[in-house]
Amino acid sequence: MKKISLEIINKIHDYGYEAYVIGGFVRDMLLNIPSEDVDITTNATPMELKNIFPDALMENESYGAVALYYKNYRFDITTYRKDLEYLDNRHPSSILYINDLHEDLLRRDFTINTICMDINGEVVDLLKGQVDLHNHVIKTVIDSDISFNRDALRILRAIRFAALLDFRLSDEIINSIKKNKHLLKKISYQRKKMELDKIFGSNKAKEGIALIKKLDLSDELDLPNLDRIKDFSDIVGIWSMINTDKYQFSASEKDLIKKINIVYNLDNLNNEVLYKYGLYVNIIAGINKGINKIDIIHKYESLPIKRREDINLLAKEICELLNKKPGSFIGKIYNDLESLILNEKIKNDSLELREYVKRWNNE
Repeated sequence: MKKISLEIINKIHDYGYEAYVIGGFVRDMLLNIPSEDVDITTNATPMELKNIFPDALMENESYGAVALYYKNYRFDITTYRKDLEYLDNRHPSSILYINDLHEDLLRRDFTINTICMDINGEVVDLLKGQVDLHNHVIKTVIDSDISFNRDALRILRAIRFAALLDFRLSDEIINSIKKNKHLLKKISYQRKKMELDKIFGSNKAKEGIALIKKLDLSDELDLPNLDRIKDFSDIVGIWSMINTDKYQFSASEKDLIKKINIVYNLDNLNNEVLYKYGLYVNIIAGINKGINKIDIIHKYESLPIKRREDINLLAKEICELLNKKPGSFIGKIYNDLESLILNEKIKNDSLELREYVKRWNNE
């Protein structure tokens, strides 16, 4: 990935402009973390970049950003800029293209994200981000109060980087978050969820949630029930324990969250509960209640049936035994058979099932 990235910035350089790889890719490279997320910064404007790369997409030209797909990878390229007055604690009212890398770096969030790589693959570190990288600390580029007031989402980003990288937050950042946490109310739930999903979906979800609790951000983020979470391995499971209606979810996520919350109040080792709601849902609810995952799996595996199709009696046979045409009674019989089999009152044996159906007609 480094080689391909250098090809791009060298091509920009060949046209007479400056260009550097910046941010996460360089940071992760120095930490020996594999990454394919490459950002490039340059003094070339979007239109000038379009002349260099005709296939570049002008996805966010108003903020000096273009997207380039090159050798099956996506690269985000931004023009050096100065952000003017911020109006909504998130976006600048307008931007001004500049020709100074150092000034461009000053608008960015954290020092560890300002480290650059030049056309020769050498590190360019104008704001001493490597010092903070070495010390495993998250610091804002400028005064934290000013930084978070410009973009309140940086509060969540600070937590994400601290958790995922196993870094600590600087004392200045901690104090500033406590002072400015109310600004999170002004950020859209969509953008907050994008950051929270990155935390909840990582292998550092436990650490990220611990930081949210430590900094007392539950109310500002509308994240009740954080103490219910015992299993940090599943993102939908985490959201189901939080159980909030403030954030938007897909139809399938909503369905899973609803089911997990239902079985949270049921016995996750009960045959009928396991059969009706399935293994995944019961594991998520069960672990968060302190039930051993292995016990749930063993109990599920021992079920005499796991779906209606496992019952050793066809609908056609039921009709023949009762000498009836197909009707709603078939579903009622199957409901009875499911309960009887799962509660071990009858075996899933064709002969026993047939005998039961014969008696059913007279009950």
